[in-house]
Amino acid sequence: MLGSGSTFIIYMILARHLGVEQFGLFSSAFANIAILSLFAGFGVSQSWLKHFGTEGWNAIRWLPSSFKLVIISIAIVLLMLFLWAFFGPHDSSTQQILLIMSFFVIGQIVIELVSVKLQLEEKYSKLALWQLLPNLLRLIFIATFIFAFSNSLDVIEVAYIYALVAILFIFIGLYQLKQMKTNLDLKGHGEKIINYLDAPKIKEVLSHSWAFGIASVFAFIYLQSDIIMVKYISGDEQAGLYNIGFVIMTAILILPTVFYQKFLMPKVHRWANSDKRKFYENYKRGNIAMLLSGLLVLLLIYFLSSFFIPWLFGGEYIDSIELVKILSFSLPFYFIAYNVGITLVANEHMKQKVKLMGVVALLNIILNLLLIPTYQAVGAATATVLSNVILLILYYTYAEKKVFKYQKGKRNVEIN
Repeated sequence: MLGSGSTFIIYMILARHLGVEQFGLFSSAFANIAILSLFAGFGVSQSWLKHFGTEGWNAIRWLPSSFKLVIISIAIVLLMLFLWAFFGPHDSSTQQILLIMSFFVIGQIVIELVSVKLQLEEKYSKLALWQLLPNLLRLIFIATFIFAFSNSLDVIEVAYIYALVAILFIFIGLYQLKQMKTNLDLKGHGEKIINYLDAPKIKEVLSHSWAFGIASVFAFIYLQSDIIMVKYISGDEQAGLYNIGFVIMTAILILPTVFYQKFLMPKVHRWANSDKRKFYENYKRGNIAMLLSGLLVLLLIYFLSSFFIPWLFGGEYIDSIELVKILSFSLPFYFIAYNVGITLVANEHMKQKVKLMGVVALLNIILNLLLIPTYQAVGAATATVLSNVILLILYYTYAEKKVFKYQKGKRNVEIN
């Protein structure tokens, strides 16, 4: 939460010092970088959680080929990034930002892989620190730069700061990853016993990780691609206004993200294989908790946004208030979808989850193309809300019919 808070403050500072247009330029360029970083990892980190949850210590056999796949995917993604930077439909400033922040792509992959290592070891204090430090350092560097140069800050200098922090964490993270094969302190699977099964090839690693990678890309599309589409359809100013709403939603969504992705995910993989009763009880209680939490946050954001947006970001972002109010209606649906969606990650349901996410991602793109030309950023916000509603409906229907099969007249449940 501190890391997310640091990001929120960063965007608050950038919004005030860059202005709406430059803020929109940076936000859209950063969104381009973010989606490419998802392709670079391509689900390897999430697949580690599944392998270790299923195989225990034997899952160490997946590591060598996983690292090779990550290196190959990073090389391909960087090539795509350079081609997009030089030949994409954008100005020279956007091109510079994309090239400078290429280091961010590598840094994000390293940070994510080390995060999974710490999750498997259940070292949550270290994980929290590891998640906090990149955002905190960016905040410190940006604040120091503004103070040292009398409030002078442009979008290119921000890109250099992001690249510098990424390079630092690349070096620190690579040292951590090097220790995984020999010094992994795996929790939840007893003492270290390895049967030395055959090590999978890169192709086999890809066959297990691609679903997680595609799922992350689809999630990005219906959550963040709006910023990119608003920029290229309606311009940098509209992108800047929309990004205020996105920043606020991101700060709020850190609550379910941290709980499910960083804490609960390894346990869900274990429960789905060894404690199905607990797996189901977690699903039921989570739906209720997420519904109540989402409704509470919706009310707070809807009624307070008129006060805190001008105060935090400045009067020139007053048009963002309407966008934030619209986006806030997606919160209860997204919160519950997060809880339901985690049940689809385990066992054989992941591929179906990807299909459902793909449907919603495609729908989101269509809605954006239909709504943004006429309604600009308001159209993008509306598309996001509709996408989250449909996502929850699809998740919940599949979970009830396929993951949890009710027996008539009984309270107990049979779990596939």
